[in-house]
Amino acid sequence: MRLQAPNLTFKHCFFDRAGGVSTGVFGGLNISPKGVASADELWQNLGIAAREMGLKLSDLLLLNQGVSNRALRVEAASSYTLTADGAATKTKNVALCLRTADCAPILLEDAVNKVIGAAHAGWRGAVDGIIENTIETMISLGAERDKIKAAVGPCIAQKSYEVDKRFYKNFIARSKEYHQFFICSPEAKYYFDLAAFCRFRLEKCGIDDIAVLMKDTYALAEDYYSYRRFTHQGVIKPQVGFGAQLSLIVMPKE
Repeated sequence: MRLQAPNLTFKHCFFDRAGGVSTGVFGGLNISPKGVASADELWQNLGIAAREMGLKLSDLLLLNQGVSNRALRVEAASSYTLTADGAATKTKNVALCLRTADCAPILLEDAVNKVIGAAHAGWRGAVDGIIENTIETMISLGAERDKIKAAVGPCIAQKSYEVDKRFYKNFIARSKEYHQFFICSPEAKYYFDLAAFCRFRLEKCGIDDIAVLMKDTYALAEDYYSYRRFTHQGVIKPQVGFGAQLSLIVMPKE
């Protein structure tokens, strides 16, 4: 279930977990440094994805991701030397890579000015500004706001994303507009819509051309890794890690 967004023109892909050399509960194309049995396994899986895109391992920009709002300008590919959750470049053949396991991977492009961006948006990063910061980083490289297109890839769906009352109250305390991203059930359960929230933040940035490729990473266990599902299954334990899928965008050499 490799997905491409209908509105993006540069080479890109939202990968699923199919293929790859990983086995066991995290079997498939697992690109999580903390969820593989060895570094060799990780690089084999990354190599499979790179070749599928017509790239080399040396073309991949692999970030040390967290839950930050930090976005960087990059001019060359690198492997886990930069710590950030967003990146932008105007350098051809530098593939901006994201790993996710319920968070939303967001790929962006300004095909006119030839600038690309990528943002890892969990709820914390999204509310703290990772989307805005990635867009501003693209603009600092020459992108124009009205020419940027965005695609929100597979992430946890609202029906699978139950949160507690404290989360709900703290979230809506930030803005009256945030009520719309929750379903509140009669049983006092709260469900958060991450994909819709990412779209909202993109629209607030002035981005009009947005594709949301809604696939529920929690529910589609055969297709996607899910941190929340693995947690509920009791799979994730200290020092074990979890599986993650890859998303990337690149401007190929002409």
